[in-house]
This record gives sequence, C-alpha cells and structure tokens, in this order.
Amino acid sequence: MEQKKKVGFNIIKNDPTDGHKGFGKGALSLEQVSPVIIDVEDDSAHIDIGAMHARSAVEKGIKFLKTKEEVPDAKPYWLVWVTIDRKEEGPYYAGVTACEMTVNREIRRGYKSLPEHVNRMDKSLKRHIIVDVMDDRSKTILREFLISHNEDMWSRSSDELKDGLNVTKM
Repeated sequence: MEQKKKVGFNIIKNDPTDGHKGFGKGALSLEQVSPVIIDVEDDSAHIDIGAMHARSAVEKGIKFLKTKEEVPDAKPYWLVWVTIDRKEEGPYYAGVTACEMTVNREIRRGYKSLPEHVNRMDKSLKRHIIVDVMDDRSKTILREFLISHNEDMWSRSSDELKDGLNVTKM
C-alpha cells in the first residue's frame, strides 16, 4: 500500500517585502497559516490545505446554508486556523482560531458562517488565540494533534494557547 504524503504546517519564509517600503508592505502572507479540520465524531484532526479556499474534503460537494437548523442530523466539525511564527528559540503556534462547521453528507447540506471563517483566519494571522468556543472533546483532539505534530513548537507556544486547550477531566 502506498502511504499518503503527510501534509505539514506551512512554515514561514523570508519576508518578501523585507527592506522595501512600497507595494505590499504591511500585507499579511497566507504562507504562515494552515487549516486543520477536526472531525469531532471520529476523534481526528488533519491539515487540509483545500480549506484555504473552502475546498476541503469535508466541504466539497456541500451547499452551505445560513442556519444550523436548516441542516438536520449534521456531523460536527471544526475548522481551526493555525498560524506558525518563529522566535529566537524556533517556530511555535502563534495564532489558533476555531470556527464551527456542520455537514450532512446524505442531503449534501451544511452550515458554516463564511464571514466568521474569514475573520477567524485573519485573527489567527494576527496571532490571536480563540479556542474558548470549542467543546472539551474538540479541544482535546486539537491539543493532542498540535503536540503530536511538533512537541517543540507546542512547548514554545503561549500559555494562553496551552491554558485554552487544557481540559479538566470530570
């Protein structure tokens, strides 16, 4: 069996506008952000670059509606925007923001708020941590995914992220 190529996080490159004050100065580069899809029911998380343009495997072939109520028996997912930055010690998870999404494959309908997804990607790029909207199960899946992807990056990440994804066992 052929192994699928493991997709990694986008690691930032040199600043293309470095030393130049003209066009593009102050623009955000999407090279720093990666979309992580969390499948809550399957307890799994994976990077799906297709989500950058709303074309992840979960989103393909689905018509998204404006309210959750219009999509009965939908499967819950989270789209998490993860931005990588570099400090002196090395790369770390700098911005992590979560967006809700539900999909009913059978009727090919789903729910997501496109403005929220765009705004959360922007917040991630600006180094915000927004994970308080997630349920504990999803936080645990995301925390374990980030740690297993790169434990060093996790250890260099902010306490805000670690505390936000820390779930107390009941």
